[in-house]
Amino acid sequence: MLFNAPAHIRHKLMAAPLSPELLAQRGVKTLPVRKGDTVRIVRGDHKGFEGKVSRVDLKHFRVYLEGLTREKVDGTAVFVALHPSKVMIRSLSLDDKVRKAVLDRKKPIIKKKAEKAAKKPAAKKEPEAKEVTEEETKPAEAAPEETAKAAEESESPQTEGGT
Repeated sequence: MLFNAPAHIRHKLMAAPLSPELLAQRGVKTLPVRKGDTVRIVRGDHKGFEGKVSRVDLKHFRVYLEGLTREKVDGTAVFVALHPSKVMIRSLSLDDKVRKAVLDRKKPIIKKKAEKAAKKPAAKKEPEAKEVTEEETKPAEAAPEETAKAAEESESPQTEGGT
């Protein structure tokens, strides 16, 4: 299914997460990688490398970065292919009007959370704390003494009846 997918679905499968700075700025978690984006590799042998995307291969689901090459046995240098899930987008290329429209169309995560909070029913409110006066505290202090006296009185008839 993956390799028989049409181009418009393959493009969506080329999505990579945005950096925390971009996430806070744009309110979007992931976007498809495009030529011109700056990405950082977050997994694999080249972890930590940051570079500009030079090519996106929809056929094999790979991206290629400028400056990231390896040397073949015969001495020639070839670009290293990376899966887009192994990179994080650090800066977006917004040269294209369509990409700007995609960013505007996607709902920001912040708004989604606010909508969910608005839809939830109101939680039970705890009773507000009242100011306690001295008069209210006096009966509360006397109450334990009264209960202790009542307990002694209830015990004494039981012991007297037993002797």
